This record gives sequence, structure tokens and C-alpha cells, in this order.
Amino acid sequence: MGRIADIIDMVKEGRLGFQMDEIMSGEHEFEPEFGTEGKFPFEFQVTWGPKEMGAWLNPKSNTFMVQPLKGTVSVGGLCSDTPCEGTLELRYFKDHKIRYNFEFKVDDVEYVFLGEKVNIKPWNLPISHTTCFGVLTEKSTGKLVSRSITHFRLKTSPAFLASFRLV
Repeated sequence: MGRIADIIDMVKEGRLGFQMDEIMSGEHEFEPEFGTEGKFPFEFQVTWGPKEMGAWLNPKSNTFMVQPLKGTVSVGGLCSDTPCEGTLELRYFKDHKIRYNFEFKVDDVEYVFLGEKVNIKPWNLPISHTTCFGVLTEKSTGKLVSRSITHFRLKTSPAFLASFRLV
């Protein structure tokens, strides 16, 4: 019982967080001025999780259910295994979404990816938690580069769950 009390104290004091590794894969299509017509692979492999679970679990905190995200992104026709960094927001209570927001750089051009898993309700979790609709824009101009649909593949669930670790 002492170990559980120690963990609870660590959470309250902001000394305990967690991380998980997630892979989302699918495809994207460039806007006409940015690339070849057709569908290309799109994948991001990221590690996310709060550094301090106390603030993360507090609805009054500005980091409530928001955690840093870091990893790599591969955008067919643009880049492969390029470092990316941003946030993952679990917006269950705000607007029933999960939002991935990260940035990366290719050949001195900065890009922003914004992807959302939408319409998250208790009765549709196998669908809402596995499909992410995304847009890729140029950071400096805001121009739309491509649209994507990526999926959390259920076959990766065991590895995803096994990746959970306290930090």
C-alpha cells in the first residue's frame, strides 16, 4: 500500500508523468500547386504523454489533457522520417476530439500538421479513436499543402499499450 501512496504523492507534487508511443499511418493528397496528383503514404510515429500528471488531470490547468508530442513524420513525395514536435490534446470534454498539432522542417521550409480524431463518443470508440483527418500547411504562408487520412491500426494496439511507461 505504501508504494501506491508514494505514486499518488508524486502525482500531486508534479513529479510523475507518463509516455506512450503511437503510430498513425494512411495516405495524403497534395494540393495541385504542391505536388504530383494521386495518393501517397503519410505516417507519423510519435511519443506523447504529460510530464506532470497532476496538472494534466486538473480541469482548471492550462495543460489539462494536453501533452507534448515528439517523433518523426513521413509524407510521401515530401519527406521521410523527418523529426517533428508539437502537442497532443485529448479534447474529450471540450469538443469530443483528439488533436495532433506538430511542426517539422524540410529543405528550409517549415510545415504544420493539424490532425483530428472527431466525434468521439463512448459508443463509437473503435472508429473515432482510430481515424485522424489532417491538413498540412506551410507555416509561413498558411497555404494548404495536402489533406490526409491516417489510422491507428488495431493490430498495433498491443505494442501501443505495452509502450506505456511512467516518467
